Amino acid sequence: MRVLTWNLWWRFGPWEARQKAILAVLREQQADVIGLQEVWARGEENQAERLAGELGMYWAWTPYYLPERWQKRIGDSSVGVGLGVLSRWPVVAQHSVRLPVAGGRDDGRVAMHARIDSPAGPVPFFTTHLNSAVHDSGVRCAQVRTLVHFVFEHRGNGHFPAVVAGDFNAWPDSDEIRLLGGYRTSPPVPGQSFIDAWEYADPAAPSATWDNTNAYIAGTCQPSVRIDYIHVGWRGPEGQGGVRSAHRAGHGAVDGVWPSDHAAVVADLAD
Repeated sequence: MRVLTWNLWWRFGPWEARQKAILAVLREQQADVIGLQEVWARGEENQAERLAGELGMYWAWTPYYLPERWQKRIGDSSVGVGLGVLSRWPVVAQHSVRLPVAGGRDDGRVAMHARIDSPAGPVPFFTTHLNSAVHDSGVRCAQVRTLVHFVFEHRGNGHFPAVVAGDFNAWPDSDEIRLLGGYRTSPPVPGQSFIDAWEYADPAAPSATWDNTNAYIAGTCQPSVRIDYIHVGWRGPEGQGGVRSAHRAGHGAVDGVWPSDHAAVVADLAD
């Protein structure tokens, strides 16, 4: 089973030109389950639905609670923003939870659960997008605690472990990522921990998903770093969900257009 996570950069930059580039990358990767962040919706149009239609997949979407902060940045109050899931197999249930702000800026961020009816049995898939301010580690820690309890509530009792993917806006050695892992510090839910799929990537492969070679962020002077993740619970009794490999995608221009300001992360899991 191939899983992908990607922040699609909403309607920022040359968003219309970027749509073809996004679709080209998704077609090339042929993922079975995809978690998307900063997905736009306007009236009857939804980016997740549009991509699902092009790829022949099922889809689900949930909005952020406070789109106004996003809308002010592009001067268009008619466009929504949210999380999306695309799946090769039916999405038979979905839930969401609002993430706490713990004194930080409230962008109405959420976590989303989609239960996937795969041939390997039900897959509990989660995607999220945490606060982005560099100094918001404490906020992200609070958000991770809420996320982990949300996962525990909805992971079910099937053999496939929970898959938790998204834009965490946090460096790999940060408190919030260690907290999510739960094996380098005490986990928020006793006994529940997750493996960072990138542990199974080629150690020589570039890992940055926020990469200052990207044309959209090259002028920010920010360091290149991995802030997007796929985390997987401990594998099932017959190896279900065991990570086989991981790599980046969408980390270059497609026909002269960079698809997003983030690169995607892709992981292959045993099913």
